[in-house]
Amino acid sequence: MPADFDTIVNLAKKRGFVFQSSEIYGGLRSAYDYGPLGVELLRNVKDQWWRFMVQMRDDVVGIDSAILQSPEVWFASGHVDSFSDPLVECKECNARHRLDKLADTNTCPTCGKRGTFTEPKEFNLMFKTHMGPVETEENQIWLRPETAQGIFINFANVQRTARMKLPFGIAQIGKSFRNEITPGQFVFRTREFEQMEMEYFCHPNDAADKFQEWIETRQAWYLDLGMTADNLRLREHEAEELAHYAAGTYDVEYLFPWGWDELEGIANRTDFDLKAHIERSGEDLTYFDQETNERFVPFVIEPAGGATRTTFAFLIDAYTEEEVNSESRVVLKLDPRLSPVKVAVLPLSKKPDLVETTKRVADSIRGRWQIEVDITQSIGRRYRRQDEIGTPFCVTVDFDSLDDNQVTVRDRDTMAQDRIPIENLETYLADRLPR
Repeated sequence: MPADFDTIVNLAKKRGFVFQSSEIYGGLRSAYDYGPLGVELLRNVKDQWWRFMVQMRDDVVGIDSAILQSPEVWFASGHVDSFSDPLVECKECNARHRLDKLADTNTCPTCGKRGTFTEPKEFNLMFKTHMGPVETEENQIWLRPETAQGIFINFANVQRTARMKLPFGIAQIGKSFRNEITPGQFVFRTREFEQMEMEYFCHPNDAADKFQEWIETRQAWYLDLGMTADNLRLREHEAEELAHYAAGTYDVEYLFPWGWDELEGIANRTDFDLKAHIERSGEDLTYFDQETNERFVPFVIEPAGGATRTTFAFLIDAYTEEEVNSESRVVLKLDPRLSPVKVAVLPLSKKPDLVETTKRVADSIRGRWQIEVDITQSIGRRYRRQDEIGTPFCVTVDFDSLDDNQVTVRDRDTMAQDRIPIENLETYLADRLPR
């Protein structure tokens, strides 16, 4: 079973993974700041996604499109007219809820009264703003609600400049904004979040096979990074929940403390998006295959996940409580590729000569990995803190180190200790810390 929700939230706050945004002013609901450990964990998740999806493939390239885009983009994509959720308001307590997320559509979860909801109305989720010094309807624009459209409108640019042949993908990681009716579950559903999306363009006849390939490929990424197989599943969308443009969709779901919920979706978006932009813009976004002398609008397979909620899932999945020598130990068993701190360098005491040697050891490996030097408290407490934040290796500098130029390296998961020469430390760690 997943870790308790409150336990994970408290750990995230206590250890500096996540802070409430604007906390000194009472906080801003559904907005969070990532602290020193959280920003490293989030960055590592994104880096591993980019490495897997772009760097290790020769058929995918990346872009970084603007958050602010022409309003025409959102008219063409259908977001202006149809990107909405059903909203109901309780006439008793005035709480607003998303109708399709209510367990009981006749009972208000806020006040418990029954039969007090207004008739549902559609609430558009896009954030409006204005470009320029005067707020008029003519200069109204929106913060992007997804990163995908920035890829579609750059299809021809990327295909031409990167000289890509089908099938190929365009990947992007970036911020999106949705004015959610009922955000919640800590960082799982927020109004400002990061997405990791890739649009894979292919011949319409190949779309079904590519769809299946990407379903399997994306599930494998989570498992490769250590996510517990029993906490991960694939769920196919029923016909009634499919987006209007999709020929099929699977969700990769994780067993969160509140139940199964989506990490990412893999959709066969057909040729809807490119055709929509062709019609609205008048530009040619078709693909010409010189080998077959065929011109057509490509189909698109889209794996789209949330960087922030995926980071949250890895944090939950790694949380472990265990007994060691009759003592309780909390440890984040993160895959070392995700760990915020890779190596902690710890002097046995605060003696100046030990601290000086510790800093020298730390400097010798600092350029290669994210490290931390911790001098305060007893060595046992410092080990426990590093376990709790998921640090794979602790390097201890003791009094013998001053004479033999060796240090003790402790493994987070096994707690086994190796005594090695300082000059061999980088090689030792490199053999045990995968990219």
